Amino acid sequence: MNYKTACLATTIFMTLMATSSASHAAAEAPAGIRQTVDAVVRPIMTKNRIAGMAVGVVADGKPYVFNYGVASRATGKPVTGDTLFELGSVSKTLTATLVSYAQVSGRLSLSDKTSQYLPALQGHPFGEIPLLDLGTHTPGGLPLQVPDGIHDNTQLMQYLKAWRPSHAPGTYRTYSNISIGTLGLIAARRFGQDFITQMQQRLLPALGMTHTYIDLPQDKMADYAQGYTKADTPIRMAPGVLAAEAYGIKSTAADMLRFVQANMAMVPLEGELQRAISATHTGYFKAGPMTQDLIWEQYPYPVSLQTLLDGNSATMILHGTPVTPITPPQAPRADAWINKTGSTNGFGAYIAFIPQRRLGIVILANKNFPMDERVSAAYRILTALADGAP
Repeated sequence: MNYKTACLATTIFMTLMATSSASHAAAEAPAGIRQTVDAVVRPIMTKNRIAGMAVGVVADGKPYVFNYGVASRATGKPVTGDTLFELGSVSKTLTATLVSYAQVSGRLSLSDKTSQYLPALQGHPFGEIPLLDLGTHTPGGLPLQVPDGIHDNTQLMQYLKAWRPSHAPGTYRTYSNISIGTLGLIAARRFGQDFITQMQQRLLPALGMTHTYIDLPQDKMADYAQGYTKADTPIRMAPGVLAAEAYGIKSTAADMLRFVQANMAMVPLEGELQRAISATHTGYFKAGPMTQDLIWEQYPYPVSLQTLLDGNSATMILHGTPVTPITPPQAPRADAWINKTGSTNGFGAYIAFIPQRRLGIVILANKNFPMDERVSAAYRILTALADGAP
């Protein structure tokens, strides 16, 4: 299929799906919600040549999912409620949940040193880092990605032994896959399993996320959306060290909406797990315009769009930001906009929620489109829904 034909097919599917194939969860959505989402999503897809999107909203505590376009230009298969998208760094929020669950259940403490759980790092600077700093991007200056020459955990440990901080722990936020990835490894070991097994066999089922995976079963491959680069070349995520822990989860919009609801205490969960989820919203550092929680990032609500754009900017991801510890840590609060972005080479994601307003949003796309457009889209939709709430 050539590009022109593919675009035509995408347009046809977008039109059909906008009118008739929102997922079953969204089938009963009030017309006003559907119109609000459509009015924001359609222009973004056209502008960025996005093949397919799934957008879920929680409005007044109720979940609705809307599907647009195609999961693959080559096959023309439409996005449905079963379509799996790469979450990118949104995966880190689930890793943070596992870490918090380990703490609530007494398996670790975020105040412990890393070397307590990775004895090979005793006597090395990385071993002196408190676990909290691994979960808040404040260990002292790690690169964003695992270096290319590292191909297994043994090589990772050698790298961590040789690492030297550029800042004292807890003084600078430097966004990194290495820090949360290592913390995810530690947490899973405290449950006596490897990370993938612990997530897929224990945590995700406990959350009721039955269509969320790290390793996709063969019978689910047909539901895996095809990702596209900015040049519209097909691509999917390649495996790598700490990929599972930092950016490797694939999920549906409905499952991610359930996770959003769980983060607002709207679904029945086992007590320790619910406490663990709530604890991930504890504020530990002020970092530029936002408060750094355990991976999650939050802002006092109401919040301006510009503040959200500043907090989710490339500058915050690619450059170090001085932080101020919050002492004592800020307790989870309902009047907050809590969010996380995520990207791979072929996918873009964003989730946000406002517990006080019982509002949330999940944006999943099979293209890595600009972060500011994701944040702006979410802001427009949630603001419209908040303004229309009773």
